[in-house]
Order: sequence, then C-alpha cells, then structure tokens
Amino acid sequence: MTATHPGGSAAKAARRAANVPALAAALIAGDRRALARAITLIESTRAEDRAKAEALLNRIMPQAGWAVRLGITGTPGVGKSTFIEAFGKFLTGRGRGVAVLAVDPTSAISGGSILGDKTRMGELARDPRAYIRPSPSGASRGGVARRTAEAILAVEAAGFDTVIVETVGVGQSETAVADMVDMFVLLLAPGGGDELQGIKRGVIELADLFLVTKADGDLARAAKVARADYLAALQLIRQRSPHWKPRVLLVSALENRGLAEAWQAIEEHRAALGASSELERRRVEQRRAWLWRELGEGLMDNLRADKAVARLLAKLEKGVAEGELTPAAAARQVLAAFRDKG
Repeated sequence: MTATHPGGSAAKAARRAANVPALAAALIAGDRRALARAITLIESTRAEDRAKAEALLNRIMPQAGWAVRLGITGTPGVGKSTFIEAFGKFLTGRGRGVAVLAVDPTSAISGGSILGDKTRMGELARDPRAYIRPSPSGASRGGVARRTAEAILAVEAAGFDTVIVETVGVGQSETAVADMVDMFVLLLAPGGGDELQGIKRGVIELADLFLVTKADGDLARAAKVARADYLAALQLIRQRSPHWKPRVLLVSALENRGLAEAWQAIEEHRAALGASSELERRRVEQRRAWLWRELGEGLMDNLRADKAVARLLAKLEKGVAEGELTPAAAARQVLAAFRDKG
C-alpha cells in the first residue's frame, strides 16, 4: 500500500472538509463533489467530524426543508431499485432534481454497503439531474442509516427538489422512515392476499400510497387482482391522516406505465396535507422524533465508550447469559453505574 504524504489527495480532502464555510458555500452552489464530501462528513462517527458536521448543518439548514420527501419500501424482490430508477428518470424528464438516499444492508465483515445502488440504478446514476448516495444501514432500526435525516438536509440545500429514501425492506420497524419523510410509499408485488399476510399491519398503517409493481406481461392480470385485494384490505385499516385516503395504483417500471399517476397522487397528497397544515405539523413531529432518536443513540454511544461501564456490562452480560440475573436487573445496574459517574 502506498503511503499518503501530507500533500496527497487524502490530506487535501481532509483540509477541504475542515473548511466548513467553504464546503457549505460550494454545496449550496450545487457542487456535486462538495455534496459528496458533506455527506461523508455527516456520516463520520469521529468526534471531531461530528462537530464539523453540526457546524455545516447549521449553515445549510436555511436552504433546506423545501423538497418533496418520499420514503419507499417493500419486501425483497418487489423491485424497489427498478421502480426508483424508472420513476427518477420520469421526474428528471419533467425538470425535477432527484436525490436518492439508498440505505443498503450492512456487511457484517466490512461494515460497508452490500448491494451498491449506483450499480443497480446505473442509468439514473448517469443522469445529470439525479444524485444517488448509497449508505450502509449499520445498526439503525428501520433499515435507515443513522444520518439519513441529515443527508436529506444536505441534498435539499444542494438544490434537489425531490428526495427519495429507499429502505432495506419490510421486516424491521419502518417507523424511522415515516419519521423523516412527507409521504411513505409501500411497493407491493403481484400476489394478492398471500403477500399481504407477510407484511406487518403497522407498516400498512404508515403507508400513504401503495404501488403494485410489475403490472405488465404475464403478471398484468395478477397485478389487477392484487390491487383489488389491497383495496379491500385497506377498508379495515385505520387511516394515517384524516385529510388523505391511501390509494392503490398499478405501475410497470419495465413499460414506464403508472409513473405519471403515481406522481399525481404524490402531488395531491402534498396539496391536501399542505392545505390543512398537516404537512408542517408532521415535520414538527419528525424533528421531535429526530431529537429523541439522537438522544437514545447518543446515550448508547456514551455507554459503550465508558470503560468502567463496559467492564461492568461484560460481567453482567455473563450473568444474564447464564440465567443468574434478569436482563432488566442488569440494565438497571448499568444505568445506575453510568449515572453515578456523572
């Protein structure tokens, strides 16, 4: 491995990241490299980088908050990336700037992204009006990277008016997705009631729009049947908003059908929530949820970093594993020890 000298590219990148005002100015001007550096800084877990990231966010926040924020999820194999690429191309064709924050499963070995959305969305990645940023999901719940909410602010400040957050998929709590987007979209594959049984009721209650994918060729008929099944099932589900009734639409990424109808539904949803002030209330609640999420994850970081608590935890963990101590009692001891240190 070749060593990097002080004037090398790594050192230059570090100096550029350290110059927060210049980085913020370049990002707001739409510089793609500045945006990439900003998100890298935001995702860093180093203490000194977190301080710089917070300073950066304070500078760019006045330029953010105006974009359409969409969360897209669905069971594995439903065609999330295929749909997002087709939908993204449809939107850029209408003059919109599309940023895709694709949260990939995390490798247990390297900690990096596994799927590589720039490879899976190659055509969209080459579109000058689009920007794709894959991030490893890490240990965050809901298949959402811990810093995704901050990355949303960065791409909005860079001028992208449509932000799509693609999650790992149904199976974990998707509440984290709904806590950072305006509209939650659930993709469904043709299969009707059988697949419906495999999707958590809570995820269905969070969704504002349901899109049955692969509605083409031999699956066209099955897609129509699935749509009817989901429409019937939704009659038994409590609506998330009093101002919006979730819709079920058919889409085909292969044939580019249903994309205009999906966008129309998104625009109508935004207009309905905006007119009732629910959109702003939803964002206020999202910021509160963001605060508590940061508090929870920050406390866990501090617990893990405390050497004395870590030693106690190792001892208590052994007791819990051997059935000598309940998890609740062990947790209370850890928290008491951490509190007493303060």
